Amino acid sequence: MTAHTPLAVEATGLVKVFGETRAVDGVDLAVQSGAVYGVLGPNGAGKSTTIRMLATLLRPNAGSARVLGHDIVKEADAVRSAVSLTGQLASADEDLTGRENLILIGRLLGLKRAHAKARADELLEAFGLADASARLVKKYSGGMRRRIDIAASIVVTPRLMFLDEPTTGLDPRSRNQVWDIIRLLVADGTTILLCTQYLEEADQLADGIAVIDHGRVIAEGTPGQLKASVGTGALHVRLLDPEQRPEAERVLARRLGALQLEPDPAALSAQCSDADRAAEAVAELAHHGVRIADFSLGQPSLDEVFLALTGHPAEGESVEQTNAIEEEQPA
Repeated sequence: MTAHTPLAVEATGLVKVFGETRAVDGVDLAVQSGAVYGVLGPNGAGKSTTIRMLATLLRPNAGSARVLGHDIVKEADAVRSAVSLTGQLASADEDLTGRENLILIGRLLGLKRAHAKARADELLEAFGLADASARLVKKYSGGMRRRIDIAASIVVTPRLMFLDEPTTGLDPRSRNQVWDIIRLLVADGTTILLCTQYLEEADQLADGIAVIDHGRVIAEGTPGQLKASVGTGALHVRLLDPEQRPEAERVLARRLGALQLEPDPAALSAQCSDADRAAEAVAELAHHGVRIADFSLGQPSLDEVFLALTGHPAEGESVEQTNAIEEEQPA
């Protein structure tokens, strides 16, 4: 990046302490403008606390950060005027309709009444909520509430949007709808800092990822780089005839080494990151008369990456840090 196009977020050594708990313990981040950057980690890892410091809702105990070129402590008002934050819980007024919520926010942000109404109608249509615009938000489904929350965050389009666990508790269809909205926002030039514990979400959306565990960034890179850092991928083979699996095991073990037998009696896998070696192994199976239904060569999943980096699954939770986060008070 040049001096004329600063990083959207640049944080160095951010620390936040609650009592004796260091919820965030020296986080460094560098987020390019116009991208989706994922902050990935389990519940209690320090993700939400980091987001709240960057959004100026919490004052760091140590370290520094600049958001869109502005210091989060010394120039907090400038940061707030250029960013939006959509948290884990619905923030729309349940006793207003969807349309009333958006008009109210538009008026609070300085839009004239006619402009606020037009913007509300535009967003309701774009987010698939036009038919529910006159319905009280308390009667919306979970997916609809998340969409109205995000719509409220972009009544005036922010340059940077913090999304903190935007799809928590949503069904797969609603989650995909939110993902589509995020992609559209980025296509229109908004930078997204996405805080999530869902590895699939980070894999689907993020251009870069910082993995946080126990308040520290333990790995950083693109999804592909993080997967490659774990080591080899795997050759997955499915046979037409399950009775040929012993012969397939013998051939693949000689070519590729240790195997993993799948629950499917016609399937087996072997570690392999080299496409040429994988092709040779498949050819040798055919040479020995082993009939193959299909095969694939894949990278490790982000779940495997997280387990390799942290020693525990992404669902893991630090009760002590979660309690600390629940006790946060705005700066």
